[in-house]
This record gives sequence, C-alpha cells and structure tokens, in this order.
Amino acid sequence: MAIAKPGTLILLRHGQSTWNLENLFTGWHDVPLSERGVTEAIDAGRLIKEEGLLPDVLHTSLLVRAIQTADLALGELGLTWIPVRRSWRLNERHYGALQGLNKAQTAEKYGEDKVKLWRRSYDVRPPDVDASDERHPSHDRRYAALPPELLPRAECLKDVVDRMLPYWYDVIVPDLLTYSCVLVSAHGNSLRALVKHLDGLTDQQVVDLDIPTGVPRVYELGADFKPASWRYLGDPKEIEQRAAAVKAQAGGSELKTS
Repeated sequence: MAIAKPGTLILLRHGQSTWNLENLFTGWHDVPLSERGVTEAIDAGRLIKEEGLLPDVLHTSLLVRAIQTADLALGELGLTWIPVRRSWRLNERHYGALQGLNKAQTAEKYGEDKVKLWRRSYDVRPPDVDASDERHPSHDRRYAALPPELLPRAECLKDVVDRMLPYWYDVIVPDLLTYSCVLVSAHGNSLRALVKHLDGLTDQQVVDLDIPTGVPRVYELGADFKPASWRYLGDPKEIEQRAAAVKAQAGGSELKTS
C-alpha cells in the first residue's frame, strides 16, 4: 500500500443521520447515523484504503454523527488507534430556533425563500434560540468550560468560518507539519468553511457549494498549505446524486440528504 504524500488532508462529511432521514434541522443537536449513514461511513473508509491513504491523526467535532463516521471509516482502515483531537469549532452550524423543526414544514410556515436565505446565505442568521431553551448549548455539559460569549444562539455560515479558522491555524496546521496525512470528520457547514479558506472561494461561491455526505475530499497541500490539487474519492455518479440531495434540502424539500 502506498504511503500518503506529505501534506495530504482528507475532509469527510458525516454520513446520513437519523434527523437527516426525518428531514429535520439538526445543527448542534446530537443524533446518530442512520443505517444508510453507517454504510456511507464504512464505504468512505474503504475508498480511502483503496486510494492507499493512511491517516496519521483524526480531527472531529464534538457531535456523535461525525465521531461515529470517523470511527467506522478508521475501523475499515484498521486505524482506530491513531491520535484524536475533538473541538466544538468543527461543529455544524447552530440553527438557533430552527433546530429540531421539520424543514418542509418550516418552509411552508415562513416561505421557501426565507428558509433558503437562512440556510444558504453567507451572513444571515436564523432566529435565535433563547438561553433558557434546552436547545441552547449552555445546557449541554460538553460546552460547560467554554466562555458564555462563545456559545451561539444561532449562526450563519460567516460565523462558522470565524470560529473554525482559529482551529485550522492553531491545531490542524501544526498537525500537517508533524504528520503526512490528516483526516477531518465534520459537517456540511464547518467543512464548507474550511473549503472556503483552502480554495479561496468568494462568499457566493461557498454558498453555492454542496459537499456530499460520506465522500472523502482529498487535498494535496503545498508547503504554504495551499492546495496543489484536490479530488473526491468514489463513483462520480454517486457523488453527484449525494450533492444533489444536499442541494435539494436547501429549499426545505422533502428529498432526504444522504
């Protein structure tokens, strides 16, 4: 098996979750993978293995669907023993008062244009969740050590970029200097934020970006940490179908994201 080239970064969006299957806004709410999501995660590990890549260190969010995806993929690779770093900065975007609501019903209530603006604009937040609401992260013990001012009531994609970049510079970049292959298992919006930085995307370009679930996105980075190249692993038709499912949900469609 070939050894991963220096500067290899693998981005992996978690597989379908149970709330994806039910077409609900998930955000920071903790839900596991669906049966299909489990299969997607295992397949991702197989694709990484077939490519001859060997991750040396793993980064995940604090949410179980990203952790479960990484564990299943690394299990397929026989690499569950590698070092692991976890951070809230890799969490999905917090959807505020929309978390737990059905996407199609929310679109019917507020209008598809409004929901699409909340979901896919760059700098427009959805309605805040009240601090007394159990959906506010202050009620979750995994965030107990964070200063209250860092806990979001709702986030837009710009907010995710702002909270993700310090983690990129302070944690992932040092690992890229130490290890030849780094795996990041996270979410649609936290990975879009990272891709925006890596690829130099404009605000509009990142809004239009649809990252498919369970499909490894592999970067070869130069000494300046800028991409020399990138590619998805897997069947192009399957990748296109998963990306289309993600795009369909932007307007509150009942189509289930993979």
